[in-house]
Amino acid sequence: MRWTETFITTQRDDPQEAEIPSHKLMIRAGMIRKLASGLYTFLPLGLRVLRKVEAIIREEMNRAGALEILMPILQPRNLWERSGRWEGMDDIMLKARTHQGRELVLGPTHEEVVTDLVAREISSYKQLPKNLYQINTKFRDEIRPRFGVMRSREFIMKDAYSFDYDDASAERSYQQMFDAYTRIFERCGLNAMAVEADTGMMGGNRSQEFMVPAETGEDAIVLCPECGYAANVERAGRKEEPVRVTRTKQTIEEIDTPELRTVEELAAFFQTTADRFIKTLIYTADGEPVAILIRGDRDVNESKLRRFLGVEELELADEETIRKITGAPLGFAGPVGLEGVRIIADYSVAHIAAGITGANRKDTHLINVNIDRDCAIREYHDLAIAQEGDLCPRCGLPMTFRRGIEVGHVFKLGTKYSEALSAMVKDESGREKPAIMGCYGIGVSRTVAAIIEQHHDEKGIIWPSPVAPYQVLILAINPADEAVSGAAEGLYKELTKKGMEVLYDDRPVSAGVKFNDSDLIGISVRITVGKKFIRSGGVEVKRRDSEEVHSLPPSEVTELVEEMLSLI
Repeated sequence: MRWTETFITTQRDDPQEAEIPSHKLMIRAGMIRKLASGLYTFLPLGLRVLRKVEAIIREEMNRAGALEILMPILQPRNLWERSGRWEGMDDIMLKARTHQGRELVLGPTHEEVVTDLVAREISSYKQLPKNLYQINTKFRDEIRPRFGVMRSREFIMKDAYSFDYDDASAERSYQQMFDAYTRIFERCGLNAMAVEADTGMMGGNRSQEFMVPAETGEDAIVLCPECGYAANVERAGRKEEPVRVTRTKQTIEEIDTPELRTVEELAAFFQTTADRFIKTLIYTADGEPVAILIRGDRDVNESKLRRFLGVEELELADEETIRKITGAPLGFAGPVGLEGVRIIADYSVAHIAAGITGANRKDTHLINVNIDRDCAIREYHDLAIAQEGDLCPRCGLPMTFRRGIEVGHVFKLGTKYSEALSAMVKDESGREKPAIMGCYGIGVSRTVAAIIEQHHDEKGIIWPSPVAPYQVLILAINPADEAVSGAAEGLYKELTKKGMEVLYDDRPVSAGVKFNDSDLIGISVRITVGKKFIRSGGVEVKRRDSEEVHSLPPSEVTELVEEMLSLI
């Protein structure tokens, strides 16, 4: 492809709204253009990369035995009501209405649609296992779209759904997808790691995220450098460090704390640190109130709490509920004398001696509180968000944090959707049972951005060869010179005939512009035909990821380029 015949519009300066390298470079390199908040057009250069990532995904999904289908983007409301997610996912749904008044949703995911399909078409265990996948557009009403295609309202996703007749078969399907994902990200040039994750809105009993370590990542990864334990912060457990404390013999005292509600305000008032406080938070879990105790310097991990309670809906109680349970307004709840509500304590509060907590009365707190002496706490559990230095739940050594970008997610769904949508199969004895499901997603457009986050320098993108928009870039310096243009044309035709993807920069612009654009768009191998060719007949060949420049006659270029591409 000749540069003058394609559509590549590069920019010198970073766009003002871009915060991370991939967003800046995708715009500057002419890969995408913003239409509106969270909506982007892929231009020819960006689309070539996107299609290469898709091709890798297709090859590995097919290799793993998955079958490609294509499902409608518009989905009827009744399917989502049957699965119980019409209300539960309302905050991210983009909805539409037909002329007849029927409500539809622009698919944020396709569990309902694919399960309905299987329910209609498959009735026997002999027809299983099946794994159906698609590469399609998804829509989610992000509250704050940001980071370009990393978090947008419309994006490209590969989603797959496995259906099995027993647990052993479902485990095999899950492992096949896990292995396929590992190969996909390796082939895309990504250093990705699998971490334990929360199942979230998808449901199910197990999930793992594939995370790309990057300083600009939105997600926190909790790692144990000793045993290899890895989890996202929503899922990360912790082992409580054994602590022996001397309980205070001082009696509880009531202290007036007018208008002081937050731990920060109270710590300043009592001239102490946050770890002396026992926070009491009132939640409603599937409509039932529950009191959660946690140390003042920790925060409740609501994903952990939801899993521990086994509930679908969990939220902080409103002030009316708090007053009804504690007798006090928001900010003055405490465990001493609290009755008529289930109380669960995070392990952290067990180590507090002479604690400070709300007195269940307005403008009043208690000091010298001992949990084991003054409160009837029978339930302890790990309910806190993990912090740097917490002890690994497996080996007990301190854990570290890294930032990461989620590019893939695999779930064991169990029978949640097959039961709700009647995807039943008959077993050997003729009894009906729900199919066991798994689902597996890859953010395709997000993967493109993640590759750039791991592969760039101060000059621009450095594409791994398998996903580069072109393999070779030929620069003709001063193409008006017949000798230069003749040599460049000859190399262009020869390399193209060899099956290489070549971009020929034939623009009548300065050498500086061409070199800057070459580094910016990041094509794997650059061939320069310029002054050296005019003087000595030599052309320059350079890999984007190396400073080494090879000077050689045009007749030897093809062999060197083939060798370079085989090593990238």
